[in-house]
Amino acid sequence: MDPIDKVEEPEVVYGAEVDSLSKLDLSKNYSYADYLMFRFKERLEIIRGKIYAISPAPNVAHQRAATTLTGIFYNYFQKNPCQVFTAPFDVRLPNKDMSSKKIFTVIQPDLCVYCDANKLDEHGGIDAPDLIIEILSPGNTQKEMKIKFDLYEEYGVREYWMVHPLDKTIMIYSLQNGKYQSHRPMIEDDIAHSVIFPELEVVVAELF
Repeated sequence: MDPIDKVEEPEVVYGAEVDSLSKLDLSKNYSYADYLMFRFKERLEIIRGKIYAISPAPNVAHQRAATTLTGIFYNYFQKNPCQVFTAPFDVRLPNKDMSSKKIFTVIQPDLCVYCDANKLDEHGGIDAPDLIIEILSPGNTQKEMKIKFDLYEEYGVREYWMVHPLDKTIMIYSLQNGKYQSHRPMIEDDIAHSVIFPELEVVVAELF
């Protein structure tokens, strides 16, 4: 997957309902309106108008980490006004160019946390969550490490966790003056703490 360095304003591509991912022209740009017309089983994300398929069946390591994190975050946020959501959950990021009301980015993070209820509606999240967790797998590592890193930084996601099941590590990035500051990798012997929720902790070994 090629990294996105510079993207021109997407051209909207509308059409009849599509029932197969293979029928899409992946060289074209798509919007959230198109996304709502898709009628196929494959999961996908749209980033700056471009289609990216999501791995259909995450492996055991991915699922184990996701399940454990979901339990930890659910228990923590029961006593917190913020809310945690797990995939599949649509997060829509509006264009920075406010002259266009179209949305060309729809993502499905493994976990995300919203503290502003005004950013939630019946369709999912609108605008950036406060915290996002992505659990890497062989099929999406480049997307998370390059494209999504840049995307989350640009849109002001305050904290981003990148979980590496193969390396058994967690990388935590926190937003400082509009740029991500990286913290040392959390390994199996560590207890990872959220930067923006200091009392939220994860025993890294329990994930893997």
